[in-house]
Amino acid sequence: MVTALTLGRFQFLRRVLLGILIFLAFMFLLFVRSGGSQEGHDLVEAFGLGLIVIGIVGRMWCTLYIGGRKSAEIVEFGPYSITRNPLYVFSSVAAAGVGAQTGSLIVTASFFVACAGAFHFVIRREERFLEETFGDIYRAYCSRVPRFWPSPRLYRDQATLTVSTSRIYSTFGDGLIFFVAKPAFEIVEYFQNVGAIPVLFRLY
Repeated sequence: MVTALTLGRFQFLRRVLLGILIFLAFMFLLFVRSGGSQEGHDLVEAFGLGLIVIGIVGRMWCTLYIGGRKSAEIVEFGPYSITRNPLYVFSSVAAAGVGAQTGSLIVTASFFVACAGAFHFVIRREERFLEETFGDIYRAYCSRVPRFWPSPRLYRDQATLTVSTSRIYSTFGDGLIFFVAKPAFEIVEYFQNVGAIPVLFRLY
């Protein structure tokens, strides 16, 4: 049986694991550079910044609906009407934007796939908890709404929302960390250009 306490512990371990994976990925990317032209490199970087913005705004949109209610009730409106895990979808999009700061489309796609894959295990554990907690109500929700990939045709909303402003600010603050990728990879590129860091892989 999955309780709220064990779920909380699992989510903490998930954050630690993701932190380790991000660190290892960054260490690998120290020695990676895009194999295309400078113009293509810059275009991918700009595209990545757009993905980061979409990811942050999307996460805040999710928080408008789910803030403080994730384990208390089944939210079925807004982003949660088109996918059961929109917060993880937008986080994966932002992660792709981080990967794009290398200028490589391969790294961009790899970051999205890796992040979505890591969330898959979290989602399965959360589903067990929610099914045990809400029973048929949650099973009916699962039968209508896809687990991860959004289905916009299912979108529906409600007239009013009760919003936790502190959670909105917290989500916004957490999301800003994605923008750290821009100066971080600019610094890496500088040291690669001066020969302080060897380029071992070139990925398009």
